[in-house]
Amino acid sequence: MDLVNMLKVENIILDADFSSKEELIDNMINVLSINGYLKNESAFKKDIWKRENEISTEVGYGVALPHAKSSSVKTPTIVLARSLKGLVYDTERCHLFFMIAANEDATEEHLQTLSRLSSLLMDEVFRANLILAASSEEIMDLFKQAEEIELKKDNSSSKAYEGKKIVGITGCPTGIAHTFMAAKSLQNQADKWGIEAKIQTNGSSGVSNKLSSQDIEEADGIIIASDIKTDMELFEGKKIITASTREAIHYPEKLIMNSIEDKGEVYGGKEERLKQDKEKTRMKQPKIYTHLMNGVSFMIPFVVAGGIFIAISFMFGINAADPDSPQYNQFAAFLGTIGGDAAFALIVPILAGYIAYSIADRPGLAPGMIGGMLASIGGSGFLGGMIAGIVAGYAVLWLKKVFKNLPEALQGLSPVLILPLLGTFITGLIMFYLVNAPLSWVNTSLQEWLSGLTGANAILLGALLAGMMAFDMGGPINKTASAFGLAMFASQVYEPSAALMVGGMVPPLGIALATTLFKNRFDTEERNAGKSAYILGAAFITEAAIPFAAKDPLRIIPANTIGAAVGGAICMGLGISLQAPHGGIFVIPIAASSPLLYILSVVIGAVITASIIGLLKKPLYINETNKSSVSSFKNSPVPESQVSALSYENAKK
Repeated sequence: MDLVNMLKVENIILDADFSSKEELIDNMINVLSINGYLKNESAFKKDIWKRENEISTEVGYGVALPHAKSSSVKTPTIVLARSLKGLVYDTERCHLFFMIAANEDATEEHLQTLSRLSSLLMDEVFRANLILAASSEEIMDLFKQAEEIELKKDNSSSKAYEGKKIVGITGCPTGIAHTFMAAKSLQNQADKWGIEAKIQTNGSSGVSNKLSSQDIEEADGIIIASDIKTDMELFEGKKIITASTREAIHYPEKLIMNSIEDKGEVYGGKEERLKQDKEKTRMKQPKIYTHLMNGVSFMIPFVVAGGIFIAISFMFGINAADPDSPQYNQFAAFLGTIGGDAAFALIVPILAGYIAYSIADRPGLAPGMIGGMLASIGGSGFLGGMIAGIVAGYAVLWLKKVFKNLPEALQGLSPVLILPLLGTFITGLIMFYLVNAPLSWVNTSLQEWLSGLTGANAILLGALLAGMMAFDMGGPINKTASAFGLAMFASQVYEPSAALMVGGMVPPLGIALATTLFKNRFDTEERNAGKSAYILGAAFITEAAIPFAAKDPLRIIPANTIGAAVGGAICMGLGISLQAPHGGIFVIPIAASSPLLYILSVVIGAVITASIIGLLKKPLYINETNKSSVSSFKNSPVPESQVSALSYENAKK
């Protein structure tokens, strides 16, 4: 049902300057009763309060939406009450109150009304116009104009796509937050437009909601929003929109629109008319960054598992895994073997192998892994592994081109014999004669420099790494710092990993703390998100801070970066090491060299971030301490309507 048909002039209260929430609700219900919309006033009041007691109907932005489905309602309607001075509804001062009265069986209408009203009230200009409107008729005109605009949008977008079907895949290097945030964003937008959607997530625990060939065949649009290598075999000959997970999180409308309107690029092709497109697609490679992140994503589980096993072995004594030490413990030696001799030995080969796999598919896997093992043996380590993966991948691509015209009888041998064999030989030559010696020297020098860092140098490095980690939360600067930390971790230098995890934990924890300490700087939705940010931040999931940073980057990003830099500086200044580069609070007690001091560095960084946010962000509403300033305005010669508008504008700022 349209809002303009539900909101009537007689149901608008322009001067709802009541002293309490109870008085406000009583008056709004009384208006409904007087105007003949209720069968039983007391029964409806009971239903309204039942809903209020379940959860607050504040929606943020100085707006509250008390509502109920009730058998006491004759005709669905809305009452609008406006308070220029504002009323503390539950936790924040609100200026606009919409009471929605719906029939008991009007479930769909009730939800649609709430949805449409909430969408309109997200517009700050629209809210301000409602506050400044001089009459009830002017308010009705504002709603009419807004609904006409929304109707045009619906007709030009959502209605055009209703009944369509899209499929998609999302995946990020860690397979934790961005993967599922991107999938949720696409799903929500599809639901909003009446589009059937099935989104596969390539997460850290495996593939969920897996797409079938039938799903893909029936789809009107296909979106691959992934930062890692994706198996594209099922998409042969299909038009695909490719994007990053970040794009899917922030611009789902654009991706869905482009996919349904066939603006993607054809992947492969089976028909003759697509042959040229197929060749171009095969030759066109993603950016090096995507290949590197694919390798890192497969490497991280080995790093985490190995680091935790080693850290647990140290709990029995720092030399408990050494048979020649008085501290020797057989179980500690067993854990050390799993973590160090097995898991850590695979780190560089896995990295190199899956970089090559990202570039050249399965034929690149063996040359990449063998090149990575050569990097480990030859001392070039993490950096050598990255080079080995790139060399192996592009060597195999070149070999594919060379041997593409093999006789049909030999085609089957190409991916299992010719390409891996020759690719390994080329990679081995380059690694053995050109890469290992110089990079081994670079690695040794870097390790010695980092191991010798003390005082101001260590503090500066800790601040730099943690600040980079917090700056773009999953972006290229974050990944650069993370790659450096992983390289040092693979070389058994563990202090940078400690600073990096501080840098990843501080932003969500600092923001969560700010939503608790400075409630009037955040709307209800943000405060609720802040509660979950405590848990995600403690688990080292930095992405919990992204929605806040996206909404207010000029305040949130500097606060995150400064707080993280201070925490990282303290961490490295104290010489704290961390033998597990992921896991947050779950690994700190066993993997940090000084768990209490480590937690202290995180807490200090979070407190600084929260304090800066509280300083930079202005209240969304006038709190109780500002009442005197509003009163002083009212004693001035300025007309009261302008005073109220001024106080509202001041509250917004």
